[in-house]
Formats: sequence, structure tokens, C-alpha cells
Amino acid sequence: MADIASSTPPAPPSPARTGRRDPARGAIATAVAILSTIVGLILLAWLILFVTKGRFLKPTFEKYSSRFSERQVRVAGDFQLYFAPFNVKFLAEGLTVSNPAWATRRNLFEAALIDTRVSTWSLLFGKKYRVDWLELADSHADLEWDKAHRSNTWTFSTEGEPFEIPDIYRGQVSGTQIRYRDPKMALLADIKVDTIKAQDTKFASAIRFSGGGTMRREPFTLSGALRSPNELMAGGRNDFALHAAAARTKVDVSGTMPGLTQLEGSDLLVRVRGQNLQDAFELFGLVTPDTRAYQLRSKLTKAGDEWRFTRLTGNYGNSDLSGSMTVSMPNNRARLVADLRSRRVDIVDIAPFIGYEPNAVATKGPTAAVAQTGGTPRLLPDAPLRIDAIKAFDAHVDYKVDNIRQPFVPISNIALTLDLDRSLLKLSPLTFDLADSGHLAADISINARVPAVLTDYDIRLSPTPLNKLFHSSGLFNSGTTGTIKARVQMKGRGDTVRDSLASSNGRIAIILPRGTFWTQYIQLAEFDIGLFLQKLLQDQLKKPIEVNCGLIAFTVKDGVAAADPVLIDTDKNVMTAKGGFSFKDESLDMAFRADGKKISLFSGQSPVGINGYFAKPGYQIITPQLLARGGAGLALGVVASPLAAILAFVDVGDAKDTACGPVLAGATAAAQRTSKGEKPKDIGTRSENAKEASGKQEKKKFLGIF
Repeated sequence: MADIASSTPPAPPSPARTGRRDPARGAIATAVAILSTIVGLILLAWLILFVTKGRFLKPTFEKYSSRFSERQVRVAGDFQLYFAPFNVKFLAEGLTVSNPAWATRRNLFEAALIDTRVSTWSLLFGKKYRVDWLELADSHADLEWDKAHRSNTWTFSTEGEPFEIPDIYRGQVSGTQIRYRDPKMALLADIKVDTIKAQDTKFASAIRFSGGGTMRREPFTLSGALRSPNELMAGGRNDFALHAAAARTKVDVSGTMPGLTQLEGSDLLVRVRGQNLQDAFELFGLVTPDTRAYQLRSKLTKAGDEWRFTRLTGNYGNSDLSGSMTVSMPNNRARLVADLRSRRVDIVDIAPFIGYEPNAVATKGPTAAVAQTGGTPRLLPDAPLRIDAIKAFDAHVDYKVDNIRQPFVPISNIALTLDLDRSLLKLSPLTFDLADSGHLAADISINARVPAVLTDYDIRLSPTPLNKLFHSSGLFNSGTTGTIKARVQMKGRGDTVRDSLASSNGRIAIILPRGTFWTQYIQLAEFDIGLFLQKLLQDQLKKPIEVNCGLIAFTVKDGVAAADPVLIDTDKNVMTAKGGFSFKDESLDMAFRADGKKISLFSGQSPVGINGYFAKPGYQIITPQLLARGGAGLALGVVASPLAAILAFVDVGDAKDTACGPVLAGATAAAQRTSKGEKPKDIGTRSENAKEASGKQEKKKFLGIF
């Protein structure tokens, strides 16, 4: 038993009691402790902020706000920033936010008082801040673009994101003034906003504003309203209205915009009216001819750098206007692109296009275009080209006119293309129809890039029936089949039409191809008394006579036009002329002569003179030559017999047929020949004609009409 007992192993000792830690319980306890600490800290911070109103955060607010906005942010008076109880309460007295260094004003924004409650949830998680309450008193905002129009004062971040207005649920804004400056548009506006009240995200009324400023140094006043601020703040469009008035221009704008100041994608209706359309265009830095009173309306929107005026309609003076127009500022330079049309234009309204004052022409008629210079009537306009103004912008304009209302020559289907490129102005092409059967085309270039403005004229008239061209004057009837074609090529210097023509060089050629004309006016011009009386007695006054060919041409040198040549060949005689006219003083000094191809009794055989001035021409039928022949006839009648007196008026009919080739080619006098190859007589040399045209020859006037 003892052995058995001794062989039994002893029992193992009882394990000691040791504590084991649960990891899950430890983590929960840690989280609870941290959360409790955070909550405690938040409550402590909330309590501290609530008790102190967060006034001690003023330096911190100024520091970090300045760093974030890259502007100096300062609070001159009381500052509060705390939770009340859950939303963020922010109050600042004398808050200022500085402008960039390039701005003309020190501060972008300043306010005597700003008191807000901002939703904490929107600050942490919202895409747009929500302001539950806003009180803003005596605030001033300066909104300004730099000269290059690349930066503005209200864009804070380097990414170029502009300041976005938060949602405002309730509030009151009083004493607000906004200054807007845009050097590119030469625009400066100071606007005062009426007191604004809002509650439950709704504005109590429209937001109204008024003010004034200058645009292109012209003062203006304005007033308007945001008529749907509630819809705008809810993410809708801004129903906008504006009225502006300058000295002679009134503008009304109404419609909708996507945002408070956003014009991109706007849908606006513009109405403009005034005494002179030039005033309105000058607001954009553009130049147009002066006009009579006008009124226009169009749709307006802004796309990128372009102001687009579409569906434009209206009138200027007694002329209608429609089309579209775009004003842009590429490379900081104004550019106008327009496509315009008029169904009917009154000729009075065209007066300023060539330098005449339209209102004077409208009240006084054509005589208003005649200016007295030293007692001499002047017809050519002398309004100077606005060289400095056209340097500031470029343009491309297409303008079409169906009809011109005027009592002279029928003009229709005008098509004008105007290009202005860095002071080079081109009217090319300029075309229109004459008398429903002729066509005039012109290319005119005005180069203001050079110190002395250079104008290049090239005007072409296609063959046009004379009876239709002068239908309203009654000069020709249906028996006239003659046509006329012409070309003018000249260059001159000067900043007015008068100066450019007075210094011009070139050639004017009017060609009369073969055709028939009324006898009455041809014979009166020839002053062939015998043939005229014969046809009068035989009642053949209106019987057509044949013109084989004719050329009325002038060579222009330094503004003086000399006949080179004037040569008209008819079936019965040859008409020639000497002299010419001057663009310098607008004087006329020409003598027409007709030589018969057959013998004729009672032929005057003396020149018919044209003299005076463009504005007041005169003519001479009784000339010194005719009086001399009359004296010779009288002497023969006394010493011989009455029959002998007739011999002084006999035309022996020695005129030779003209070779029409050089005539129809518009050749100079030196190239003209008779059908026998001889040089025609009485067409004069260029030097002789130039001398007469310049007025250097002594003028003897007998019974002249001036």
C-alpha cells in the first residue's frame, strides 16, 4: 500500500488567477474618451465663443482672410464670430477688403456694418453658402477691370473664379453704392441701390437702383431695377430693366440675364433714340456719319468678347434701317461688323455721308449745300475726315439700299461694302443701278495712314440710255436711243472731299456711242440758226438726229480739268470744246463750237460758253464772236445789199467726219483723227485747254447768265 501510495504522482498545482484585456472594449473606450474630449472641447469652444462673442479671433480672421483672398482684410470696429446657437454668427463694423495694387480705388469693399448668420451645414457640406440673415449698412463696392481687360477686382483666387453671391434667406441692405469702371469701354458708373428687404428667401420688392457716370467722356444718368430678385436668388434668371440718358441719346434695356451681373447668354431688348446716331456709336468708341433724328430697337446679347445686336429695326430721318451688328474688342481694339439694309432712303439722309449737314439740307433744300467762300459759291463738301477717331477701331459693313427717294436720276439697288483696317478706309465695291438699265460701280480708297490723307477714286458707269437717265427732266423722249458710259480715275490728297479733288490728278471720260437724240437740244447747243429755224417751221423739232460717236473727256492735273478732248460727231456736224473747269475754286470756263458738214444759212458759227461755278453755272449764247459777225453782216448790208448781210452767217460745211475708234476708246486729244486720218481742228491742245480751265484767260461776258 505504501508502494502504491508512493508511486502515485502528486497533483499539479492550481493555476494562478491572472486578468486578461478585451481589445474591442479597449478601442470603444478610447473612442468614447476621444469623442468625449472633442465634444468637450467643442462645447468649451462654443462656450468660450458664446461668452466672448469670438472677439479675440479678430486678428486671426484678418490674417487668414487676407491670406486666402490675397487682399488686405481689416475690421476697424467691433468683431464677433461665434455659434448662436448652431449657425455661425458673424458681425463686423468697419470691414474693408482691399483692391489689387493696379486698381484706382484702395478698397474693393467696405461697410459700416455687416451682421450675418450663416448656415453651419452649408459651410461644411454645401456647394453654396446659405445666409439665414444679413444686415448690411452703408456699404461700398468697387468693381473694376484693368486696362488689358484680363483681371478684375472681384476675382480672388488664382484660378480666376469670381466671387459668388450666397443664398440669402432674410435680410436688409441699406445705403449701398456700387462703382463700376471699365477702361476698355471708357465707362465709369456710380450706382446707388435702394434699401432691400428680404424674408423667407423672398425679396419684398424689386431691387431698384439709380446713378450716373461717364462713357467716352460723355456724362449720363441711369435708373433701373432687378424685377425678379427672388427668382434670381433661387437660381433663375434676372428680369432686368435699365433706362439711361445722355445729352442727346436715350437708351432703354429690358429682358433677362442669367445672373446679377452676368451678360453672357442674356436675352435683352434695346431701344435707342436721339438726335444723331453718331452720339450712340461714340459710346462704343466708333465713328459714323452724322444723321438726323433716329430710333432703333434690337435684341442684345453678349457672347465672349462680342456684343451682338440682332433683329435690328428702325429709322434715321425719313429712311428705314434693319439688319444686325456686332461690336467686339479683339486685342483691346474696337471692331464693328454689320449687315444692314434699307428699303428706301431719302437723299437728304445721305447728305452727311459726303459731308453735308442733313438738317440744313432738309429745311433749305439743295441750296444748303452751297457754302459761300469769299463770295464764291461752293458745292463740294469740306467736312474733315475724323482721322484720330478712325484710328481707334476697325470695321466691316455691308449695306444695301433698295431705292433712293430723290427727284433727279432714278437710283436703286445700292450695295456698299465698307472696310476699315488701321486707318485704311475702303468703299469697295460700291454699286448701284441707274434708271433701271444702267449700272455704276466704284472703288474708293481713303488712306489715313499717311500724314496727308490719300484718296483714290475709280468710278465706272456702264452704257445707260439717256432718255431713261434724264426722264424726269424731260430733256429726251422715246425717240432718243443714245446711251452714255463713263469712267473716272483720280487720286488726290486732303482730309476733305474738296481738298482731295482740288489736288487730284487723273482722267474723266464720258463716251457717247452711236445713237439718236432729239434735235431741239442738240441744235440749241450748236446754235445753228438756219437748221433750227428750218426744223421749227417744218414742225420737225423733235425729229431725232444721229450721233455717230462722242467723247467728253478731261485730263485733271493738280485739281484743274482740261478738255482732252470734247468731241461729238453727228450726222450733220462736229461739236468740239475748249477750256475746262477747276476743282480748286469750282469754276467753269468752257466754249462749245459746232462746225457743219454741209452748207447752212443763218448759222451762228460761234462758241456757246459755259461759265460760272459748279453751284451756279451760267452759259452764253450771245458771244463776242457772234457779235463780231453780226457787226460784219451789218456792215455788208450797208455797203452792199441786205442779201450780203446773210453771208456773214453762212456755214460753208467744211467739217470732216471723225474717226470713231479713238473716240470710243476714250483716247486723249493727241490721238484723235478724222476719217481721213487728219487731226481734227478746234479740239485744242492740253496746255491750251488747261490754261482756259484754270481761269487765267481774261473772261469777256456778254449777256451771261450767272
